Amino acid sequence: MTHGDVVSPSAGATVESDRSASPDFVQSLARGLSVIRAFDARRPRQSLSDVARNTGLTRATARRFLHTLVELGYVDTADSVFWLTPRVLDLGYSYLSALPLTDLAQPHLEKLSTRLGESSSVAVLDGADIVYVGRVQVRRIMTIGITIGTRFPAYATSMGRVLLAALPAEDLDAYLDATDLRALTPHGLAEEGALRAELSRVAEQGWCVVDQELEPGLRSVAAPVHDRGGAVRAALNVSTHAARYSPEQLHDELIPELLATARALSADLAIVNR
Repeated sequence: MTHGDVVSPSAGATVESDRSASPDFVQSLARGLSVIRAFDARRPRQSLSDVARNTGLTRATARRFLHTLVELGYVDTADSVFWLTPRVLDLGYSYLSALPLTDLAQPHLEKLSTRLGESSSVAVLDGADIVYVGRVQVRRIMTIGITIGTRFPAYATSMGRVLLAALPAEDLDAYLDATDLRALTPHGLAEEGALRAELSRVAEQGWCVVDQELEPGLRSVAAPVHDRGGAVRAALNVSTHAARYSPEQLHDELIPELLATARALSADLAIVNR
């Protein structure tokens, strides 16, 4: 998988949408955010023309937003090239600092990864993607590095399927209507009927296995994290190389540990939400 395979669908897209018809929709803010989102792992440094093309904005409009972001310290520039500065992290930190889940999850992830010798993560659903909000990496097993804020298509990941399986029927219908399902590997599941059947199975059994559908050689298992009211707030996973665990070993050795950790994290979340 290349970096381009995992770029969020919202990145680099134009900002025109049905929401712009709302009297409360501030189009200039949406356009400014689209400029920030145009920069990613495969496009960290861009010219004015690049940004205009990747956002669908005119060069004049893109120039105004870029130079405003430079003045605010979110973008830097030299020799007609632009890039994001570390100040952009402040935007995400505001969310993470207000999310008890992040702090609660970290010790659980560390214990789980120590016991299993495998990487573990926590993610939430954001539009069509999962977003990582907690991560302990034991070894590098993917071609792309995963950090806080990394996004993947929800339908192709174990955590995404756990979160999709918990959606109300009308929300799942809307997700599937808006999502272009495509196999990311030869093992990928990209047919709506088959995905719905898999999500029903995940909801019934309370965990999910994704075998080399996101990247060849990668197997992962995930379970839901519930809040005090029983709603699924996040998903917890363990990922490993396919050569280390057979599907049977995943079921016998990893899933019991994963489920125990998900229950413990859910219990902590229930206490915080009192």
